Amino acid sequence: MDRAELRALQAPLRERYAADPRSAIVPLSAEGDWRDDGITTTVESWAGPIRAGLHPATGGTGADACSADLLLQAVLACAGVTLRSVATAMDLDIRGARLTARGSFDVRGTLGVERSAPVGVSAIEVLAEVDGDLDDASLARLGASAERYCVVGQSLREPVRITVRRAAPVVG
Repeated sequence: MDRAELRALQAPLRERYAADPRSAIVPLSAEGDWRDDGITTTVESWAGPIRAGLHPATGGTGADACSADLLLQAVLACAGVTLRSVATAMDLDIRGARLTARGSFDVRGTLGVERSAPVGVSAIEVLAEVDGDLDDASLARLGASAERYCVVGQSLREPVRITVRRAAPVVG
């Protein structure tokens, strides 16, 4: 897809959202359950069910997906798509890219070993090595724009609210 095709694709969407801002609010959801044994949650995805479990550093076997790894994968997917979209909109000639996401977490926090230790993935960084003839200013603008418009990355700025409630009784 080139810049003109991207603009043509998005033009009616931009017009609709400008005219009706409420139509730009897109509901999202994810579903999972405890169908499998062990300390796991099976999450439905477009590619099929993903069974998430404990990271080996917290007692897992490594056989299940780790939610922290899934978080990095989501950040990387969003950053990659955003980078490609921004590069297309900027009409940059990029032949290819290799993307890596890195972060770390202090397991003392999640295991309750040290109350002052943070809980969560920190120092998340995405590295995009692009193959193209770009000057430093274009690379900087591409990176800044992708960071600005990456939905998943921007979503991490606010804490996630978790609500626990009783399930509705099953009626016969």
